[in-house]
Amino acid sequence: MKAFVVEKYEKNGALRLTKVPEPEVRDDDVMVRVHATGVNLLDSKVRNGEFKLFLPYRPPFVLGHDVAGIVTRVGPKVRRFKAGDEVYARPRDHRVGTFAEFIAMNEADVALKPKNISMEEAASIPLVGLTAWQALVEVAKLKPGQKVFIQAGSGGVGTFAIQLAKHLGATVATTTSTKNVELVKSLGADVVIDYKTQDFEKVLSGYDLVLHSQDAKTLEKSLRVLKSGGLLISVSGPPDPEFAKELGLNPFLKLVIRLLSRGARKQAKSLGVRFSFLFMRAQGQQLGEITSLIESRVIRPVVDKVFPFEKTGDALAYVETGRAKGKVVIAVKQQVSK
Repeated sequence: MKAFVVEKYEKNGALRLTKVPEPEVRDDDVMVRVHATGVNLLDSKVRNGEFKLFLPYRPPFVLGHDVAGIVTRVGPKVRRFKAGDEVYARPRDHRVGTFAEFIAMNEADVALKPKNISMEEAASIPLVGLTAWQALVEVAKLKPGQKVFIQAGSGGVGTFAIQLAKHLGATVATTTSTKNVELVKSLGADVVIDYKTQDFEKVLSGYDLVLHSQDAKTLEKSLRVLKSGGLLISVSGPPDPEFAKELGLNPFLKLVIRLLSRGARKQAKSLGVRFSFLFMRAQGQQLGEITSLIESRVIRPVVDKVFPFEKTGDALAYVETGRAKGKVVIAVKQQVSK
């Protein structure tokens, strides 16, 4: 099959289109013919080697963390899916590789694709949808009436998280540029801060939750908009000791991660608030819950651009500019939408 591979860890390194063997189908696996795949900043970070200490891949490897497609065959222990099912997923770590014509995934990572959206729209959902779900529902347990600050509202995670937070009954503040103000308002944002002309720290206070996806300077400011006992969940780092424990890292790496997050944790403690790092994980059951929200039109996908498969490198470069509104998608297999 054709796939885009990372030949070596390298910042801004080119992906190479080549032929690789089709993946092995294990007993609990479904083989999926990839119709579309989403592109994430995570793909760039993995290729650059930013996570190789605790998430190592042995080059050459196929990149890609989002998929929508059709099941072609299943392993002997699979009970939830059959050939012909339209599905979508974020494959688990160490088994990624959606920039390809086929991918084999554990059935626990997979969900039936929402019936009312196209393959390209479905491919935009899994990683950002699960990130938002695990942050807002699983970790924060967001409740009606609470106030949440979601950074970068027009980005992939932001466009989804705003809609989910509103569905959960929260008041939502977000940051975006002038040209995207109407977009985030249409998704449900109550307070919109134009980061080019306003300082969110001077506008926001007394928030229950911050979903942080930006740099260290923004993190410091964000901790100060929380009320006492409030929680900041970061999806952009630094990783914390709890994350190292979950991964079962060796003592040296645990120490490295403890030192990386020491400043953020110390500041949070001094302010009487909490800091938590989230590295989202594959979870088909949660994705099934998200399917229900999409089919009931509570949440809609936001897709900026769709690139053809042969332009996968261009799609990744576009994501790295940080200018995408919502998600960037690659059409791997051309098909009639909806």
